[in-house]
Amino acid sequence: MEEPGVLDAYDVAFLAGGTQRVVESAMIALSDCGLLKLSGSRVRAVSEALPRHPVERALIAACPRNRSATFVLAALQRSPEVQEIACRLAALSLVTGSRHRLTRLGRRQLRAAEQGEGLPDYIFGGPAVLPDGLVRRGVVSARPVPPGLGRALIRMGKALDHDSDSGSGSDSDAGSGGAFSCGGGSGSH
Repeated sequence: MEEPGVLDAYDVAFLAGGTQRVVESAMIALSDCGLLKLSGSRVRAVSEALPRHPVERALIAACPRNRSATFVLAALQRSPEVQEIACRLAALSLVTGSRHRLTRLGRRQLRAAEQGEGLPDYIFGGPAVLPDGLVRRGVVSARPVPPGLGRALIRMGKALDHDSDSGSGSDSDAGSGGAFSCGGGSGSH
């Protein structure tokens, strides 16, 4: 096991929020220095200058033209440059190998980084700590809908539709043994 050395901003971002926080932080950093433009839900590189960090270079390479911020976020989360951070932090025993959860040592390193100075707040808190504006809206709009959430929302909508349909009829529907029950009624306790 290697002894954790000095962690860079993207290492700390990974500890604070995983692969998504790494990419969000890169988007914010490159936008702040004028290499990336976030406009609504679109992102594009606006300079040919290549940043020094591999994640930043991968981000610039991913959007030479106007691209969907959601696409760029998802693509970079799976990129070799971001996965390298995960592997390095796992080798340092700061995250678990498979699910990349923080270890006790990882939590200590993250706390130390939070107490230190020099890292921007968005490394720890993501785009939520940014003032309202194009960059914040662009990064927030890049977040994909969590898997399964769309199906769950559709099911909830259908259930609500069904419930409102059955409740809007006459009183003859009451007690007819519909799909939804409050559990009250006849029965001994």
